[in-house]
Amino acid sequence: MTRIDAKFAALKAEGKKAFVSYIMAGDPDEATSLEVMKGLPGAGVDIIELGLPFTDPMADGPTIQLAGGRALDGGMTLNKTLAMATEFRKGDDTTPIVLMGYYNPIYSHGVEAFLRDAKTAGIDGLIIVDLPPEEDSELCIPAQEAGINFIRLATPTTDDARLPKVLQNTSGFVYYVSITGITGAAAAQAVDVAPEVARIKAKTDLPVIVGFGITTPEQSEAIASVADGAVVGSAIVAKIGAGESSAQILSFVKSLADGAHRA
Repeated sequence: MTRIDAKFAALKAEGKKAFVSYIMAGDPDEATSLEVMKGLPGAGVDIIELGLPFTDPMADGPTIQLAGGRALDGGMTLNKTLAMATEFRKGDDTTPIVLMGYYNPIYSHGVEAFLRDAKTAGIDGLIIVDLPPEEDSELCIPAQEAGINFIRLATPTTDDARLPKVLQNTSGFVYYVSITGITGAAAAQAVDVAPEVARIKAKTDLPVIVGFGITTPEQSEAIASVADGAVVGSAIVAKIGAGESSAQILSFVKSLADGAHRA
């Protein structure tokens, strides 16, 4: 059982939905990024998605693209991202960390070395947005064998013919992208999301977490009420990009987490 599996089991026992937050590693700098990350569990975050900066983030909107640019400009690398997770683990051995990004940096590092280093750093799951199920032998299956969950994205365009393929080797949870397009593009609507979540849950026992287009505590609550939890990224990253203090950022995160936990 991974930390992700244990977290969902604990939430289920409490009758609570999950709140997942995304931050970009190294944004706006390494020290601030780590400070925010360390504060996330205390702000109510159940699972941390840690963005791995990449030069060509094709699935991301301007907010997260800019965050990745700031991180790269500050010298953030894959090794430094794993070092950040290692440092976080010194004070928190229970909050799951999901590394989210693109395959190129991992491929360059070497898959075997990456999985070893990620496991040592305390990474629990991977979301690699540009590796489709047809490429499962590249990273997905080796990751599962190494004890790291491989989390897949399902979208409004994932039809009934495609869904079984998407779910085939997925573990940890399914990340449902509530809207078509890039991150931070539009508002998620619970009325649209509910039937899609039900459709996915009919095909898998995994929790279904919904992200994209959630920017307020009210939206967090509404989306979590029709799923197993909510993910917020761009709205948090925007506040980091605006230069808000760690205390201000974490206060906002807590409001979002409280929303999801009310659901």
